[in-house]
Amino acid sequence: MAVETDESGWEVDPDDEWGVAVITTVGRQLKLRREAAGMRAGEFGVAVGYGEDLVYKVEGGKRIPRQEYLDRADEVLGAGGLISAAWEDVKKVRYPKRVRELGKLEANAVEIALYECHIIPGLLQTREHARAVIGAAQPPYSPDDVERMVAARLARQSVFERSPAPALSFVLEEGPLRRPIGGTMVWREQLERLLEVGRLHNVVLQVMRTNCDTHSGLDGRIELLKFPDGTAVGRSDGAFNSRAIAEPKHLRILELRYGTIRAQALSPGESLAFIEQLLGET
Repeated sequence: MAVETDESGWEVDPDDEWGVAVITTVGRQLKLRREAAGMRAGEFGVAVGYGEDLVYKVEGGKRIPRQEYLDRADEVLGAGGLISAAWEDVKKVRYPKRVRELGKLEANAVEIALYECHIIPGLLQTREHARAVIGAAQPPYSPDDVERMVAARLARQSVFERSPAPALSFVLEEGPLRRPIGGTMVWREQLERLLEVGRLHNVVLQVMRTNCDTHSGLDGRIELLKFPDGTAVGRSDGAFNSRAIAEPKHLRILELRYGTIRAQALSPGESLAFIEQLLGET
């Protein structure tokens, strides 16, 4: 059996208290069961197909074990499914804390409005497009971290599967739609995804053309989320020091800016036609 290296684990963010607690508890239980079975770490590593160093890091709460690791450990230690069941807790903390928090807000929102100026929003990205965007970062992430971040980004897209469906509004800049991130095939797949999402009954997707001579979104990204209880939260790159705000008077400013941007952009029908045109040019 090939032994997988340390790279196959995920690092635990020391500032993520909940994540640290979960992974430390799981690691401790794995160590106790291994020792009760009379197996040394190296022997256990060979049996499950992972390196000894990774075994120590998982047991020490320094690495997030993958589901395959827990399943193999369960089989080797004869835990009868108890170790495999730990995945239900582990999977809740496998993504970075800030992504989990954003995903939770989006999952509870009844309305999501987003203006994005430099990239295609994460909620709309395909897997390969997300991988290309994240993989282009400098300094570069490790391949394993890239995959972790891609998985986290795609997990947020469960918002499209909710019932009842939230109302979603997106305004995208023309520039990122023309940039062939990841190559022609990845680019085409991304444009096709935008058309697919843009035709959903609960989605309004608009494009801001570069030849628009009036633009109220030059300060940067704007996001607004509204919740069932009537509360809301917003964030803007160019207002309130980019912090999340919930005060009604501040939210009204962001709503005004977003509404103005929507009025300046192409209509939803014109936007889909424009994306179809771009797709035809690829």
